[in-house]
Amino acid sequence: MSSPEPLKRGEYYHIYNRGINGEPLFREERNYPYFLKLYAKYIEPVAETYAYCLLSNHFHLLVRIKEIGPVSETGPILKPSRQFNNLFIAYAKAFNKAYQRTGGLFESPFKRKRVDNDRYFTYLVAYIHRNPQKHGFVDAFHEWPYSSYEAILLDQPSRIQRAIVLDWFAGRNGFEEAHLQVHEAVIAPLIEDDWT
Repeated sequence: MSSPEPLKRGEYYHIYNRGINGEPLFREERNYPYFLKLYAKYIEPVAETYAYCLLSNHFHLLVRIKEIGPVSETGPILKPSRQFNNLFIAYAKAFNKAYQRTGGLFESPFKRKRVDNDRYFTYLVAYIHRNPQKHGFVDAFHEWPYSSYEAILLDQPSRIQRAIVLDWFAGRNGFEEAHLQVHEAVIAPLIEDDWT
């Protein structure tokens, strides 16, 4: 099996992963904000985030890899693919310690699909936010607290690229309407696989 292509600077990606053997990644409420804290530490230096959703056993992200790589504390330029691996390793170590487990937590390598057109970007944002409803975690996707949907609609400080996302949908009304109109049949060819 060949290694996946490294993440390229300036490109948009749908990044997703799940727990090994479908195991939970988030067992308790406190796990979600801890993952996001580590995400900010490892991923914000190398990528902008446009949408995310964390579910109990998998997650979805829409990111754009930054053009210029920041220098690490030890000197070399941070590599985006390595930063994602660092995130997964750091979270797995804390998770294993908290739950007295050993071994891998995430499937490896993490999945990545380049987002190469406007249509894909638009459908993917809605798909990511609707994922909790698709998998039966909630009856209405906007009720799920661990996605960027509300952060995009609210005027509170956020690390999400809110203005860009809202511009993409021609404002809040367009954003909300697009989430109600997305159909699984349209997005299915753009998603290699997904998990329950």
